[in-house]
Amino acid sequence: MFSRRQFIFSAGTLAFMGLTRSAFGKVSLTGVTNTVPAYGPLIADAKNLLDLPAGFSYQVISQLGDKMNDGLDVPDKADGMGCIALDDDRVALIRNHELSPDNIKRASASIQSHRTPLAYDAFDDGVALPGGTSHIIYNVKTQKREQEFLSLCGTMRNCSGGITPWGSWLTCEESVLNESDGFAKPHGFIFEVPATAKGLVNAEPIVAMGRFNHEAAAVDPRTGIVYLTEDRGDSLFYRFIPNQTGKLNKGGKLQAMAVKRKPQFDSRNWIDAAMALQVNMDVEWVDLTEPESPKDDLRLRGYAQGAALFARGEGIHWGDKELYFCCTNGGKKQLGQVMKYQPSPFEGTDKEQAVPGQIQLFLESVDKSLFNFGDNLTVAPNGHLIVCEDQYTAIVDNHLRGVTPQGDVYNFARLTAQTELAGACFSPDGKTLFVNVYSPTKTLAITGPWDHFER
Repeated sequence: MFSRRQFIFSAGTLAFMGLTRSAFGKVSLTGVTNTVPAYGPLIADAKNLLDLPAGFSYQVISQLGDKMNDGLDVPDKADGMGCIALDDDRVALIRNHELSPDNIKRASASIQSHRTPLAYDAFDDGVALPGGTSHIIYNVKTQKREQEFLSLCGTMRNCSGGITPWGSWLTCEESVLNESDGFAKPHGFIFEVPATAKGLVNAEPIVAMGRFNHEAAAVDPRTGIVYLTEDRGDSLFYRFIPNQTGKLNKGGKLQAMAVKRKPQFDSRNWIDAAMALQVNMDVEWVDLTEPESPKDDLRLRGYAQGAALFARGEGIHWGDKELYFCCTNGGKKQLGQVMKYQPSPFEGTDKEQAVPGQIQLFLESVDKSLFNFGDNLTVAPNGHLIVCEDQYTAIVDNHLRGVTPQGDVYNFARLTAQTELAGACFSPDGKTLFVNVYSPTKTLAITGPWDHFER
């Protein structure tokens, strides 16, 4: 069984220092403290929304029902979000709305009557399906919202996604409903939304990136390869090698990860601890045909070809030449895992067979008070990991957890509302943490003494 220290060590030190087991030999945890003063205890929020340490504050920069510049109301269920610089002062926050078609019944009048030829899909009466993305143009110097508008519509359950090095947001549908379910078009695709959008963009699915229960995406800035998670109990981990870097709509090759010499490897550890902690495993990649997957069988076909299984792949984060992603209910106690992937120096080429990429389990929670259903994650300006929890129990108690490079954990924030925090991301200058309250939608801008961390 993990000790508390083992749990924290693997989440912190390995994540941010980019070390592997071979880098420092046998891991020793002797004499390391379990707690740090950090930013101090959390102070109860007088507004009963988000408890923060002394000196930190938040402002609600957008919320459900606010009238946007395009005349529409801010939609509900704000989930994944990306922050992209527009100039020295302004950023574009591109925010997902994880709305299903039946959510239209509880939407505002402006959303219930929204018709546009730019929508990907619509109801029989021409009203756009309620899923999609919204833009917030925010001035980090004045700390004011300057504009807000819908930037993608007609999609379903836009859950998470990822920013690209070329200045766009990849928004992912976590739904595979299609024509047989009464809709005009199949769903389960990725759509690209440029940060520079001035309003609604034409919703064009990137079919070559696969149709499945998408969760998140991350682009390796070195190669342009996109890595994709899938939110299902028997999910795979994918990569997309584009024909042309930065031009994902030009097609490419979709593949699923397999562990070398261990076909159909099960990383979930639900029954047997097949995947040991902090042990690198060489990988290879299985080619997937028919990425449009009309039968929603990509993961089944990939597994039949030897691909590895993962437990509900969620948020993705890039470290120093490494990729980290959450598996929401992985592990024996199904409280969550975090995986680390180190790409090959020859990633995506014929030479990677000789020097393959490596997958590692470096976190598996056995204590829900420390880590419970990790989802979105980001890095603070001081190098600490900030993780959004996503658990729903009788009494919801979701936090933003901080983890230091030395491996100590602390509570950075506690959400008192009975919902989740999502879409955590920092402004390019590192001074503002943006995060969504899922439902009712609120987008918060958190500022404070980030440099005043005490060990």
